[in-house]
Amino acid sequence: MGFFTPKSIPLLGVDISSTAVKLLQLGQVGARYRVEHYAIEPLPPNAVVEKNLVEVEAVGEAIRRAWVRSGAKIKTAVAAVAGSAVMTKIITMPADLDEGDLESQVQAEANQYIPYPIDEVSLDFEVLGLVKDNPEMINVILAASRTENVDMRVAALDMGGLVAKVIDIEAFAVENAFALIADQLSISRDAVVALVDIGAAMTTLSVLWQQRSIYSREQVFGGKQLTDEIISRYGLSYEEAGLAQRQGGLPESYAIEVLEPFKETVVQQIDRLLQFFYAGSEHSRVEQIVLAGGSAVINGLSEMIEEQLGVSCCVANPLAGMALASKVSPQALAQDAPALMVTCGLALRSFD
Repeated sequence: MGFFTPKSIPLLGVDISSTAVKLLQLGQVGARYRVEHYAIEPLPPNAVVEKNLVEVEAVGEAIRRAWVRSGAKIKTAVAAVAGSAVMTKIITMPADLDEGDLESQVQAEANQYIPYPIDEVSLDFEVLGLVKDNPEMINVILAASRTENVDMRVAALDMGGLVAKVIDIEAFAVENAFALIADQLSISRDAVVALVDIGAAMTTLSVLWQQRSIYSREQVFGGKQLTDEIISRYGLSYEEAGLAQRQGGLPESYAIEVLEPFKETVVQQIDRLLQFFYAGSEHSRVEQIVLAGGSAVINGLSEMIEEQLGVSCCVANPLAGMALASKVSPQALAQDAPALMVTCGLALRSFD
């Protein structure tokens, strides 16, 4: 199962996060993409821990429920492994190698860079193009992950009744989806942009330069900390706390006593992630912060980030310019869209 296998078939993007399975199918109408089907299905607690699939059967069942709820008919799918589980390296190769020789050379080179036995690794590569100022050489990106990381996602899709055609890498899926929102931003196309995906248990910083991913880092922090605080403070169940966050009904004191401190913590986490990036990079500033993930839509969060970090900030909506199939609810999709960045990037693989 390769990361970059070419496709010419429609694919369901299936993002397996810590608390939910997100499923999306895109189509095309003329020059526009169209949202054909989508669903978000919650996962049992601890079925996925820090991007590791702990209970594959529970994940498979959630995938099956999401597929049924979405109304999709196709069963071919693409999922992704987390950036922290993948090693990528750009290497140079002679431009005149044919496909077979290139593959052999890449395999041989991979042994130098991969810290695991080669028979325990899923390996793939993609040609990026000619080396600048040297037309006799090409840049090739090499991607490798422990085979068990790939196999568990394939198994979960299989248990959900789907067929894994591609296993992608989350950072590349984000880069794919970012191309859809780049035109919504009031900055140049070669700007340095920080895309911060605040999930339930993990926050992922992806830095893009000239619309290509140049850095990714994960932090164990997310919206679950807000939910846990609501549960302990107000004596609600997990389901009740989630519903109250979405639909309201919490005491008036909630905004000042719980929500504001959480937002402050989010700003601190983003600042910390950015400092890690600056410390090891030639870049000392990002020109835009784009929020994604379930917590991105918290009221006033983007304004607080902009004010405290001094960087323009907005909320991602990769589906904003798309047509919608008749059964897709515009209101539900608008609410869920920031959490669908990875899912959208995966679904776009249908058009590679």
